[in-house]
Amino acid sequence: MSPILDSFSLDGKVSLVTGGSRGLGLGMATALAEAGSEVVLVSRTKEQLEEARQTIKAQSGKDAHVIAGDVANLNDINAIVEGTLKKFQHIDILINNAGINCRKPFMEITPEEFDGVMAVNIRAVYFLSQRVARHMIERGQGGNIIHTASLSSFIGISNISVYGSTKGAVASLTKQMAVELAPHKIRVNAIAPGYFETSLTQKLFQDEKRVQWMLDRTPLGRTGKPDDLKGIVVFLASAASDYTTGTITFIDGGWMAS
Repeated sequence: MSPILDSFSLDGKVSLVTGGSRGLGLGMATALAEAGSEVVLVSRTKEQLEEARQTIKAQSGKDAHVIAGDVANLNDINAIVEGTLKKFQHIDILINNAGINCRKPFMEITPEEFDGVMAVNIRAVYFLSQRVARHMIERGQGGNIIHTASLSSFIGISNISVYGSTKGAVASLTKQMAVELAPHKIRVNAIAPGYFETSLTQKLFQDEKRVQWMLDRTPLGRTGKPDDLKGIVVFLASAASDYTTGTITFIDGGWMAS
């Protein structure tokens, strides 16, 4: 293998992926395993985790480790990190992908719905990152933290005001963390997917007019697939991007450019 291709290798690395049992999280976790990383999948549902584990093993040949837990719960966050360290002794890569949505008009959102989305989409990202970064700093070998942002980090979209607010916060947090953690050789970046069909967006894809609207606005003329995130997540997680931190990369078929 050539030196440039070697720089994309994740052999010997350990990746912790939240929301890793399906959709974009599973796609990214599979890519990390294919690049050589050991992978720990986190989700609330044990059954889905086991299915994801089999998918990764079939595609990469690596046997992922799974931990059932709720990242909105601070006790679970600690247990997730401790469980990963007990299994592998270190964490090199954190993918903050877990997320939920509440599709309702701004005027109809309740405090309970607001708090629920905030707890998963930004509070969990903040405190899991803090816990993992503490380990990375103590270990002294740096690391990579990658958040899942969104088009709604930067543009307004109807009926997802709470989700969009959290994703705007994720984009800002990416930059803040990148600056503070750079002295410890911890790089922090974010991926902002466009329209991908996942369990989180399933309702959108049942609306034919909305799907056509998506396609009409996307220069590449199609919506995304989980495999479309594989290249960027391996790049950001690997030595190939050693001088890249604080960035938010759109994987959107040209949506934002148009």
